[in-house]
Amino acid sequence: MQPMHPMLNIALRAARKGGEFIIRQTNQLQGLEITEKGRNDYVSQVDLMTERAIIDVIHNSYPDHSILAEESGAQGEHDYQWIIDPLDGTTNFLHGFPVFAVSIAVANKGRVEHAVVYDPMRQEIFTASNGEGAHLDGRRIRVSHRSTLRGCLIGTGFPFRQDSPSLDDYLAMLAAVIKTTAGVRRPGAAALDLCYVAAGRLDGFWELGLNTWDVAAGSLIIREAGGRISDFRGTEDYLQSGNVVAGNPKIYAALSKLLAPHAKALV
Repeated sequence: MQPMHPMLNIALRAARKGGEFIIRQTNQLQGLEITEKGRNDYVSQVDLMTERAIIDVIHNSYPDHSILAEESGAQGEHDYQWIIDPLDGTTNFLHGFPVFAVSIAVANKGRVEHAVVYDPMRQEIFTASNGEGAHLDGRRIRVSHRSTLRGCLIGTGFPFRQDSPSLDDYLAMLAAVIKTTAGVRRPGAAALDLCYVAAGRLDGFWELGLNTWDVAAGSLIIREAGGRISDFRGTEDYLQSGNVVAGNPKIYAALSKLLAPHAKALV
C-alpha cells in the first residue's frame, strides 16, 4: 500500500475523532436533546458536537478549505471542499440500532478525490483516494463478481419522508428487485451501504433522495473498488439529484435496466 495522501490522513484522523465521540454517547441516549428537522429527520446534540469536532481537526490543518456539512451547511469558498456527514444513520443511533457511520469526502473543484467512511461500532475504516484503489482497514477491497441479479443481495434505503412524491415509484422498484434477487437489505446508513457494495458484501444498491454528504465519500470508494455508480439517467449528477444506483459493473447495468421503467418520473 502506498503512503497515504496528507488530506486522506487528516480525513481519517477527523473521522476517528468523530467516531470516538459518538461511541462515548451510546450509553447516554436517554438524556440527549433531539430536534426534528423535518418529518422523520432528526438531529441530536451528538450530530452537532461530532460535526464540530471533525471540522476543528480539518481546519487545524487546512484553515482555508471550505466545508459542506450536514448540520452547519456550507462554509467558506475554496477549490477544496470537505463534505461531511458527522453521523449517517442518526435514527439508528437514537434507537441504539448499531448501524451508523462518519462520512468525510474531499472534493477539488467538485470532483471527489479522497474519502473516509468510519463505522465506530465495528471499528471498520473504509478509505479511498482517486486512482489509488479502495481499502478496508488498509486492505484492498473489490466489488463482488456476480454477473446476474439472480442470487444477488441488494441494498436500498426507504424514502424516509412518507409524503414523498416518489414513494409509489420506489415501491414499484422494490417489488421488482424483490422478485428478481435473493434478497434486499435496508440497514439505514447509506454511506455504509455504498461501502458494503465496494467490499462485495452487497452486490448492488439503489436509493432516492439522498443528500450530497450521504453519497460523496461512498461513491469514490465504490469507483476505486471497481464498481459503477450513477443516477437513474446513467450520469454522474447523483450528488445533485440524490438518486443513486450502484454495483459491480454487470450488476449495476442489470439493476439500472430493472429500475428504469419505474424511474421515468425521476429523471
